[in-house]
Amino acid sequence: MYGSLDISTSGMIAQRTRMQVIAANLANINTLENTQGEYEPYLRRAAMLEPAGHPDQPQGVRVATIDVQEGALRERSMPGHKFADENGIVMVPDIDSTTEWVNGLQASRAYEANVAAAETMKTMVAQALRLLA
Repeated sequence: MYGSLDISTSGMIAQRTRMQVIAANLANINTLENTQGEYEPYLRRAAMLEPAGHPDQPQGVRVATIDVQEGALRERSMPGHKFADENGIVMVPDIDSTTEWVNGLQASRAYEANVAAAETMKTMVAQALRLLA
């Protein structure tokens, strides 16, 4: 009976992590330097989910890894920029804000669905306990 709550909880945790990764991508959409001030463009990250529990009987979901998308850069013409090459080209993070917002909405809706499932399960358990009392 409590397995359903565990499944919903694992879904909420996974979607919260996914939203944090999406927020980091949006926050670093123009980041070109590391903490030492060296040229190191931010690379897009993505939370990869997988079933949790025993392979024959999964119990929810978990974040398997947070993948860094190597080489996820695009050219931008920025003559005069301190990191521009001889042609005035700077390699910048290839992060599409629209895609990130859509992914964020999807993660938010999945989180809300897990909250609704957990609330429904709580109500069902409370009703069952009332019937037994």
